[in-house]
Amino acid sequence: MKSIDWKPPLLVLAVLLGALLLIGSPSTWFTLTVAGVAMGLLIFLMAAGLTLVFGLMDVMNFAHGVFIAVGAYVAVSAMKLASGAAGADSLLVNLGALVPAMLAAALAGGLLGLFFERVIIRPVYGQHLKQILITTGGMIVAEQLIHVLWGPDILQLARPAALKGSFLLGDMALEKFRLSAVVIGLAVFAAMLVLLNRTRIGLLIRAGVENKEMVEAMGYRIRRLFVAVFVAGSALAGLGGALWGMYQESVTVHIGASMMVLIFIVIIIGGLGSVLGCFTGALLVGLVANYIGFLSPKVALGSNILLMVLVLLWRPQGLYAVGK
Repeated sequence: MKSIDWKPPLLVLAVLLGALLLIGSPSTWFTLTVAGVAMGLLIFLMAAGLTLVFGLMDVMNFAHGVFIAVGAYVAVSAMKLASGAAGADSLLVNLGALVPAMLAAALAGGLLGLFFERVIIRPVYGQHLKQILITTGGMIVAEQLIHVLWGPDILQLARPAALKGSFLLGDMALEKFRLSAVVIGLAVFAAMLVLLNRTRIGLLIRAGVENKEMVEAMGYRIRRLFVAVFVAGSALAGLGGALWGMYQESVTVHIGASMMVLIFIVIIIGGLGSVLGCFTGALLVGLVANYIGFLSPKVALGSNILLMVLVLLWRPQGLYAVGK
């Protein structure tokens, strides 16, 4: 088993320490850091599935943003149905509304991903230009169907009552929802690492990437595993979309498309197909966006592009190779 490359985590540590020196105030730095980590982990949820699809299946899916949008809209509908539980003061009662909404969002994203793989993407496997064109067309059609089902107006996706507000630790304010997002993101990351590195299914998936013919010759149907990866990635996008909508407290049809630039930056920085790279890249993107937004708001829009350029100049293949 190869040892872990510690240079990318050290880069994250360098960003943290550099920001502390530039900001000066430890309480402000800590608040911005928690916000950046929460933002990064939410981006990771949305990007993790796509990096697996890129790296493992060699599929250019430009419709990934639709899975995010559908997850967010399904969460809106589910939360409305359980508005009484969502508005209660008890966290346990709130979870009775939140958990089904998140599960419904993930299920909707997964089912839509299954449809896309079976009907739209399967005929163009191995043809990247056609994949880009057909998935972009599918995204446009799906967005119009969202308009038909939920309407063109901005919808509110309120947070459960127990996740509103902040904890105060001295001069530091920690938003409850952002802390919850950190916990969920870390749990998903740990589950993905265990699945890909410690289970038979993960071993077969990684072996199929290296030599699909050999795995099939051993009697395993690797195509089914790759379809399962696509559906799981779509489900993660749906879950991420629901949480991102709750993070912004509003949902529009373009909620997924507007995130695709950040998602592609994270995937490119991390290295196509690398879960660990996607996680590290998402943390860097979230932290840099919050730090630069505080220090120099005018530079914030281009900060992640600059981050991507600097990382690629250092490591053209991304932070980690596929399979890490």
